[in-house]
Amino acid sequence: MGVGLVGALGSALCYGIASVLQALAVRRAPAATGLDLRLPARLARSWLYLLGLAVDGLAFLLSLAALRTLPLFVVQAVVASFLAVTAVLGAVVLRMRLRRGDVVGIGVVIAGLVLVGLSAAEDKPVEPAAAFGWGVLASAVLLGALAFPVARFGGAAALGAVAGLGYGLVAVATRVLPAPLTVRGVLTDPATYGLLIGGAVALLTYSIAMQRGSVTLATAPLVVLETVAPAAVGLLLLGDRPRPGWGWAAAAGFVIAVGGAVSLSRHGEIQPAAEPQGVPA
Repeated sequence: MGVGLVGALGSALCYGIASVLQALAVRRAPAATGLDLRLPARLARSWLYLLGLAVDGLAFLLSLAALRTLPLFVVQAVVASFLAVTAVLGAVVLRMRLRRGDVVGIGVVIAGLVLVGLSAAEDKPVEPAAAFGWGVLASAVLLGALAFPVARFGGAAALGAVAGLGYGLVAVATRVLPAPLTVRGVLTDPATYGLLIGGAVALLTYSIAMQRGSVTLATAPLVVLETVAPAAVGLLLLGDRPRPGWGWAAAAGFVIAVGGAVSLSRHGEIQPAAEPQGVPA
């Protein structure tokens, strides 16, 4: 369980770093129209974006260790704290001023994570039905189909919501991959392909959302849905439970941590502090 908590915290740290790199790269790219499948190719010309993807990959590997040993509600609450990491990095590296509300939000996230961590118990999941992986794959395909009209007609909030569901599918798919992990087992499990589709949809729609409107509108629904949706699946279908007698701490900590992360959602896009008037940017 200790290894799982360390993996979840390391994953949040890496996602926070990656979000800074990717947000800077996305804002420099030409704006996309609809679900522009050429956007990743354009972004791939940016070393910032490629470095961000590499750090994202490391974050995924760390979350993989966490999701195999901890309930989904614990891991997702911890991963949502990446916005607190992003806010601190923005203040230290890019001199982005932290408002009083941001400082409070960071403290709220930490308090929520302490409660969630204390309530965590070693995972003893229910073995999902053989059809569960097919359900994950079907959900990912449906989400991909939904992404096209949303990208065409929706705003930043709708795109952020689709991205949140995509990242939520990645978490659920990672959780239900066969144990122990083998190359054959992974390649023959439909959840693997649900993971790939969900991740691709999430990455693309969130990139477009950050170009299209307020980053707060894009990031807030992403944080809520990537945490709440997988947590609900874990509790209802996969046998996730907090430590006996600590249900109140798990529920309170989850709500507090996610609420604090949402309050920091403007930091989903990090920018340097504004230049003084009369001084060229």
